[in-house]
Amino acid sequence: MPHRTKFFIVALIFGTTLFGAETVRTDKGFVQGTQSDDAKVRIFKGIPFAAPPVGNLRWKAPQPVTTWSGTRQATEFGARCMQGHIFGDMVFRDDGPSENCLYLNVWTPATSADEHLPVMVWIYGGGFAAGSASEPRQDGTNLARKGVVVVSFNYRLGIFGFFSHPDLAKESGHNASGNYGLLDQVAALEWVQKNIGAFGGDPQNVTIFGESAGSFSVSALMASPLSRNLFQRAIGESGAFFGKTLSAKSLSDSEDADTKWAKTSLGTDSLAGLRGKPADELLQAALKERNVIRFAPNIDGYFLPEDVSSIFASGKQAHVPLLAGWNQDEGSYHTIFQKEQPTAQNFAAWAHSHFGENADALLKVYPASTDEEAKRAAQDLAGDQFTGYSTWKWIQMQLATGKSKVFVYRFEDAPPGQTSENGAQGENESRGAYHSAEIEFVFGNLASKKLPWRPEDEKLSDQMSTYWTNFAKTGNPNATGLPDWPAYDKQDGYQVMHLKENPQAASAQHRARYEFLDSMNSKK
Repeated sequence: MPHRTKFFIVALIFGTTLFGAETVRTDKGFVQGTQSDDAKVRIFKGIPFAAPPVGNLRWKAPQPVTTWSGTRQATEFGARCMQGHIFGDMVFRDDGPSENCLYLNVWTPATSADEHLPVMVWIYGGGFAAGSASEPRQDGTNLARKGVVVVSFNYRLGIFGFFSHPDLAKESGHNASGNYGLLDQVAALEWVQKNIGAFGGDPQNVTIFGESAGSFSVSALMASPLSRNLFQRAIGESGAFFGKTLSAKSLSDSEDADTKWAKTSLGTDSLAGLRGKPADELLQAALKERNVIRFAPNIDGYFLPEDVSSIFASGKQAHVPLLAGWNQDEGSYHTIFQKEQPTAQNFAAWAHSHFGENADALLKVYPASTDEEAKRAAQDLAGDQFTGYSTWKWIQMQLATGKSKVFVYRFEDAPPGQTSENGAQGENESRGAYHSAEIEFVFGNLASKKLPWRPEDEKLSDQMSTYWTNFAKTGNPNATGLPDWPAYDKQDGYQVMHLKENPQAASAQHRARYEFLDSMNSKK
């Protein structure tokens, strides 16, 4: 057999480069991708990891993909899952929403299956109602250049991902319904275990990371018995299932509420009738809800046998290193003041109205003796109630029972040129280090947003993406040339890494705020 023929056969089997074409064999068939402009990263888009969840597979756990013959082109993003236009900052590169949406993407710097590189699996945010793995700010090319294999995937959203019904529980085989979007995440992680080695990744060195609903998902994946053995490290950016922002209902409560909603909004509560409805009819009915996260994860007894907090309290979560944090300006002071002026007097009045006998305790940890202080206090409180407290509580729970190191950050870099209108005064003002602002920094994708980025922003992005990939490689974000990031523990004063120009670690400054909110949460 000629040497070139032998090489061609070996290349097909082990996924090496074929004369400029990028071909890898997965467990369901060959896929052919592309290369980055500098030819240093191989890119595969739109690989199916589960069967299309349509027809009778609507509201079922993800099913296996049918094996295909020949070579499947993996050069375009798969369709995003059904959703409305909910968040204005989301920009997509796919062809539009569809129920047939369970696709994933791989960026790999490996040139063969022998490299066993660390793997980072990204989970997008969007309130479990919106989002897609095709967003430019979440492109994995630049992270992959730092020596990791990056995977992102779509998961079902809203009514398609989290609708509960007693008949769905009966047919599930687990007496569970809802949480199909989370089961999609498990299926994607199982795909990684089976296939990532062919792309040069190490299935025994997987880091899951996500932002907002993606961070909530990371905390849930750590808790679930279905997924907690499918990864070795976890990163959470802004949010976890430990606060009021997104509390998982019981299975019975969610089934009761969703069945009544279906009868009222869709004219039927029969499973056959609901599965017979066009996808867009379901979506439009769901979009009429004022609460965009009307359909969300529940305690189904299968993916989540009990609430996440209880699982962590008993130490039954994944015992893996955790890197987690939140942004300086997660919320807006408008949430507190509404149309009122941001004054010390109005903040004190709001505190007494909402916290009653605990108002003085709140004002002690969110001091507001001047109007400017009141504005900042309201901004901080809104952000803490939104994601700061829940992320802090997750960190505390993992520190108490997780048996692994924890690293904590606070992102403080305000992207330049990002303003919002001050409703009370009709003026534009900086949004600060707002919710989701860190994403393009983590991925090294500042260019995905046409903003007047500064050299210090570029430097911070390089540092952050290096911290994140270092953590994926070793469970520790530190390396030579980076400012030291101590682990978060009591002995060292609970050190928090402040991610800004010239990052530096310091003892936690706002612990009293979270302890106060924790005491309020415990009372409820």
